[in-house]
Amino acid sequence: MKRSRKVKSILLAAGLSLCLSVPITANAGAYVPGLTDYKAVSGDSLFKISRVFHTTVDHLMKINGLTDTSLNVGQVLKVPGDTYTVIKGDTLYLIAQKYKMPLSSLSRANNIYGDYLDIGQRLAVPGAGSAAVPGTGSTPSYVPAEPAQPAPPISEELDLLSRLIMAEAQGESYQAKVAVGAVVMNRVKSGLFADTVKGVIYQNINGYYQFTPVVNGWINKPANADSIRAAKDALNGSDPTAGALWYYDTSTTNPFMLSKKIALKTGNMVFAY
Repeated sequence: MKRSRKVKSILLAAGLSLCLSVPITANAGAYVPGLTDYKAVSGDSLFKISRVFHTTVDHLMKINGLTDTSLNVGQVLKVPGDTYTVIKGDTLYLIAQKYKMPLSSLSRANNIYGDYLDIGQRLAVPGAGSAAVPGTGSTPSYVPAEPAQPAPPISEELDLLSRLIMAEAQGESYQAKVAVGAVVMNRVKSGLFADTVKGVIYQNINGYYQFTPVVNGWINKPANADSIRAAKDALNGSDPTAGALWYYDTSTTNPFMLSKKIALKTGNMVFAY
């Protein structure tokens, strides 16, 4: 009996030694204390990401095992920060307040510029609970990379076009947002409608306003950053429709709209000549 217990003790000790000798490798989605995930978007670089998350390019390369600074759109990187899971009643503003950081910083860290969050959605919080950056000897609390600057005022024309885009294409692709702005610009240039952005958007023909948001009041709601950017692109000549003067959603039964030649279909929106 004593011999049996001794053998069991030896086997248990050996088993523990074997377990401890096996390296533990975290997979790409595993939680790492002091680190969170960031998905690269178009135009990103390691330098830009390092500024958002208050670290260095060398540190990002080290913790991600990178040998060069090239990135792919959609590539997931480990970055210094905390991971916050959205609960009922959360907004980006409230989460930013919780971490005592600017809303713009939280938005940029997650590339979210709208008002909607999903319960259970995981957000990257730069600086909060971050792993120490090599050479600093400490774990930084949130410190803005640079002093927050007030957003420059935008023109009445840009503001109005942005609000129309927000009202008409919120939840649609960025291409659709630019296309809505392009339709307005195409009407301005056509000679068939009013010759200003404001004139086109508020135009009433035979007792009918041309854009539903003017009627239901949604035109008065503020635009988000994505809609403002799309409006700027449209004002600067970007036109994914190649000249469309009309748009409607895929549920329409309006024979006048359906008779038009289709220029572009994207998501739930159709653009026509």
